[in-house]
Amino acid sequence: MSKEKIRCGWVGTGKPFYEEYHDTEWGVPVHDDRKHFEFLILEGAQAGLSWETILKRREGYRKAFCNFDPKKVAKLTDADLEKRLLDPAIIRNRLKVFATRKNAIAFLEIQKEFGSFDAYIWGFVGGKPIKNSPKTLKDIPPRSAESDALSKDLKKRGMTFVGSVIMYAHMQATGLINDHIVSCFRYKR
Repeated sequence: MSKEKIRCGWVGTGKPFYEEYHDTEWGVPVHDDRKHFEFLILEGAQAGLSWETILKRREGYRKAFCNFDPKKVAKLTDADLEKRLLDPAIIRNRLKVFATRKNAIAFLEIQKEFGSFDAYIWGFVGGKPIKNSPKTLKDIPPRSAESDALSKDLKKRGMTFVGSVIMYAHMQATGLINDHIVSCFRYKR
């Protein structure tokens, strides 16, 4: 008799795309700058919405924002961004859409200064994932001292939609923080 995989409670049931995301991406340490940029765009777009809403539009974001190439996104014109505001495949919030270019420009500056965005962001956790041991979803905080510091520094560098709660979610998604609940099959991995 096969045993059902135990996952973090936020995944729910009957959503294969959500299970796939949880099982293969969420909490896996990221060391690729383009992937970091992708999650920055997606996490910023998610502000005030559900992550499920954003995941369903992920392909739309890939097309609209140059396959998450920060160099190309930084060069988008106001007219280019206005066109994206008409695209139903993404969240058509003016501030969020225009923030992608602003954040791309800041992202490229961080790459220049640190050699990579990856080197920059992993510095906030001492180069290795913070492994929390939450027993339930209630044990997972919405932010941390590390996400506070990251948020503050990114804002100082000109980024928007990078509040501490958004940055905590980014750090969870990209594996800087392991917040899989201890009973989840992904916790030890």
